[in-house]
Amino acid sequence: MSARISIVLADDHEVVRKGLRALLEVEPGFEVAGEASDGTEVKELVERVRPDVLVVDLMMPGLGGLDVIRQVHTARPRTRMVVLSMHSSEPFVIEALRSGALGYVLKDATTADLVRAIREAALGRHYLSPPLSDNGLDLYSKKARSTPDPFDELTPRERQVLQSSAEGRTSREIATRLGISVRTAETHRSNLRRKLGLRSHAELVRYAVGRGMLPPSPVSRPVAATGSAVGRSAKPRPSAARGARAGRM
Repeated sequence: MSARISIVLADDHEVVRKGLRALLEVEPGFEVAGEASDGTEVKELVERVRPDVLVVDLMMPGLGGLDVIRQVHTARPRTRMVVLSMHSSEPFVIEALRSGALGYVLKDATTADLVRAIREAALGRHYLSPPLSDNGLDLYSKKARSTPDPFDELTPRERQVLQSSAEGRTSREIATRLGISVRTAETHRSNLRRKLGLRSHAELVRYAVGRGMLPPSPVSRPVAATGSAVGRSAKPRPSAARGARAGRM
């Protein structure tokens, strides 16, 4: 790791990215090296820029944040990852840690929490912002290591199809998006449902919500429009999310 900590920001809301950039670049030793608004852009950007830390939202269009974490963890393990998310439920935290993230910060946490998470991750250490830290990092880490996961049996392409299917896209739309035939898209849909034991589209959507691929609320396409609390008005409290909005002004 260099003397300065280089950072890439991955969030589908431009106002959030620009605000976070403004906040982080005034921190001693921090440098924002790049931004991505779509999950499919992140891996290539990270491989090109080679940042020390990736700060990533879970709800990303194109490819969900958890799959982004898995891709980056495999392609460039030297880049440490911090999740910045509105979701505080245990499955999200466990899945993020299992996928390779070192930090998990809630979007209503303080800026100091985000800064600390980035510094800890850059050193190869875990950090959870309150109130997640109250439950104990050891507990989350143990569950992340011990819980068997059929999702691991899916191929990278099947995971992309799962994401698109959960977003409500048809096989034809998925085929166009991924550059494959409609028949291949349908085969991937059938295979992933078999591997995950899903019998209907409703079960597939519930599964995607439980994994953090979709927000836990009624979803309408495009998913990115509803995937983050930061883009909406928030309670007046000192937080990383609030600071990000303020940085835009």
